[in-house]
Amino acid sequence: MTESTGTAPVTVGRVVTTGLLGGGSAEREVSSNVWVIGDDRVAIVVDPAHDPTAISLALGDRELMAVVCTHAHESHVNAAAALADLADAPILLHPADGRLWDRLHPGREPDAPLLHGEVLQVGGVELQVRHTPGHSPGAVCLYAPALAAVFTGDTLSAHGPGSAEYGHSDPAALRASIGDHLLTLPPETTVFPGHGEPTTIADQAARLG
Repeated sequence: MTESTGTAPVTVGRVVTTGLLGGGSAEREVSSNVWVIGDDRVAIVVDPAHDPTAISLALGDRELMAVVCTHAHESHVNAAAALADLADAPILLHPADGRLWDRLHPGREPDAPLLHGEVLQVGGVELQVRHTPGHSPGAVCLYAPALAAVFTGDTLSAHGPGSAEYGHSDPAALRASIGDHLLTLPPETTVFPGHGEPTTIADQAARLG
């Protein structure tokens, strides 16, 4: 999970944040993984949820290059605008999740689209954007070959595929996304999900047959 760039290595850090979602009798506490990828100078944050101050503290004095959203569900992006404002960083989101984003952040557009095939770079490490619709229309995963890591949001976790029970979800598309873009990765690739503990592609391939 590290890659040398000639200075400090690029590492993956996790901040687990917790917040209340919903309202009334439906209100529930949700914990989310926020992934901080970078070296000692720069970093990106994947899926900033619930607590922008805690995430900012984890960044320290590093420059935040981008706020990257794997999808626009509340438990992954409800701190995105606040964090971006704190650090003067752009927000990146696949445009197919624009409607979901607008429900949470009306009047605040993402700064740039996050498109399939695009490559992000942080500290000399490349992250390949893979559009993986199903859980949401604009869900993406970020594959970092040099780190043997993939950041999957809610597309895939240690418990298997993410939920496809939302009105905007597509179970068939989710299965295809996982089969085409995730299970084809090297088996030793670590899966860093939006909730819960990391897993591996090998474990998930065995789980899903």
